[in-house]
Amino acid sequence: MVRFGILYVASFSWRPTFRDTCNHSRALGVRLRVVDEMPRSKGVGAHAAAWVVKRMLWSLYSSIGARNDLWSGVWTAKREAPVLVRLPGVYPAQHDTWALVGALKQVTLGPDSRVLDLCAGSGVLSVCAAKQGAGRVTAVDVSRRAFATTWINARLHRRSVRVVRGDLTEPVRGERFDLVVSNPPYVPAEAAGLPHSGIARSWNAGTDGRAVLDRICVQVPDVLNAGGVLLLVQSALSGIEKSQTMLEERGLRVDVVSRVEVPFGPVLAARRDMLAQRGVIGPGQRSEELVVLRAVK
Repeated sequence: MVRFGILYVASFSWRPTFRDTCNHSRALGVRLRVVDEMPRSKGVGAHAAAWVVKRMLWSLYSSIGARNDLWSGVWTAKREAPVLVRLPGVYPAQHDTWALVGALKQVTLGPDSRVLDLCAGSGVLSVCAAKQGAGRVTAVDVSRRAFATTWINARLHRRSVRVVRGDLTEPVRGERFDLVVSNPPYVPAEAAGLPHSGIARSWNAGTDGRAVLDRICVQVPDVLNAGGVLLLVQSALSGIEKSQTMLEERGLRVDVVSRVEVPFGPVLAARRDMLAQRGVIGPGQRSEELVVLRAVK
């Protein structure tokens, strides 16, 4: 039995099993049973929290069950990224996430490495960095749900991650890191202001998509050690050259280490006419280029 604060989660078994071995097919079997029958003295809040954890564990079960082409207790064979649970309203790992995970895997990390994950979301990058051997990993996100999701995922994977709720580098001002990774909001929106709640704030980034990117380019160099590295993913729709220029003006050496063309998701597809009217995309364009920038101090 595992205790999550005042929650008791029992019979959590993660059992990879081979099926149809004569056909060389593989699948992952998962059995989950969450016990949330607690004494009434624990109160309504405890029962509500138990329900949330149960929903998260069910999302883990569903995500694994939907992937019949992989087998792994922790890492997926397809993306070599950890299987995670996710609270509603937290940004799901997508193409940009996997591009950044690929770049992260090219970095050598050791017990003395200090890693900062900005806009942590589900915590996938934090967990990956910890698995690669980073001695100290700090995850920062302004969202309470992202904070909770990252905290739970780090513990489900038995990794030490310090999770902090706050606005970009504000909570770690005065600290220095060897590696900063960030998958920030970068989608151009109709309004200039940033959302204060809801999942839209994980992608909406002002009319030019740079409301958060510009702040990262200004703030991150101040928390990097000499020789430290920033890995930043963004869309070409949000101005790759501007990010490069801003980082270089702060004394960093910048290279593009990854490029991938992906079709518009539901958000960009819904904004295609608006982006075309602004001249951000061409007529009939239905895909965007994602890039990972590597900036060395």
